[in-house]
Amino acid sequence: MIASLTRRALYALATSTEVESLVRAIPPAQDLAYSAARRYVAGTTLDEAIETVRRLTAAGLAVSLDLFGEGAADEDELAATVRGYREAAAALADVGGDVYLEIVPSHLGLDLGFDVCRRHVEQLVEVLPAGARLEISAEESRRTPQIMDLTVALAEAGAPLVATVQANLRRSPDDVDRLLAAGVPIRLAKGAYLESADVAHAWGEGATVAFIKLAHRVHAAGSAPVLATHDAVVREALLEALPGAGVEMLLGVREDDARELVARGVPVRVYAPYGDSWFRYWMRRVAEAQGA
Repeated sequence: MIASLTRRALYALATSTEVESLVRAIPPAQDLAYSAARRYVAGTTLDEAIETVRRLTAAGLAVSLDLFGEGAADEDELAATVRGYREAAAALADVGGDVYLEIVPSHLGLDLGFDVCRRHVEQLVEVLPAGARLEISAEESRRTPQIMDLTVALAEAGAPLVATVQANLRRSPDDVDRLLAAGVPIRLAKGAYLESADVAHAWGEGATVAFIKLAHRVHAAGSAPVLATHDAVVREALLEALPGAGVEMLLGVREDDARELVARGVPVRVYAPYGDSWFRYWMRRVAEAQGA
């Protein structure tokens, strides 16, 4: 109970504009916070991020590069985001290795309308390097229906995608079936947001059981799930039971595990976010450490 309350309190701080503004207004506080966050962040600039990507791919790891941000509120902000993503896509063409571009639908205008977001995503598909995919992030459950519609529509139009499914959401078995029918590879996570009991299984045992069941569901349909978890017990049990499954991990979390998995021949992809909007992401990592 205490851990749950701590996690909820930290998550509230992670989503607080006031707290972030306060920290950023005090240079020593911002420097201290970024020093703590740096292990989880590929950099604040694209150049820094690309250096991180090169380091990871040289170690035999695949990478998903993401530009921080969510909840775009206007077209000017969206235009800047699309430019940033396009620059990242162009940079990936010269990196080498197995590198995807991660996108957050609300960062590309989902809250302003389905068609707005799809138009911006399609601009990224046009410049995506050969062999790369767009890895579509999950967001809060209120956005999940539109994200699923967007993912399937893009896949039907031929876009190279990977979808993210949060196992804790009660709707996820149906989403998995829909994505599999559309031929979309699935990255399976336990769940990254605090949700009400009517839409999500409880954090902990409930979400873990749902994760295991969905991983088997994906594999039984002939698709190799990507297991986005740092839970070593669950991960090892599923890798043994589901030949071909891969693993995705967060930058800065259990890096020794990632290297050991690569040495065993397990495909491992590292999520590497970058940009100036790192504060909330870092606070979420701190919150998850209290209950993940």
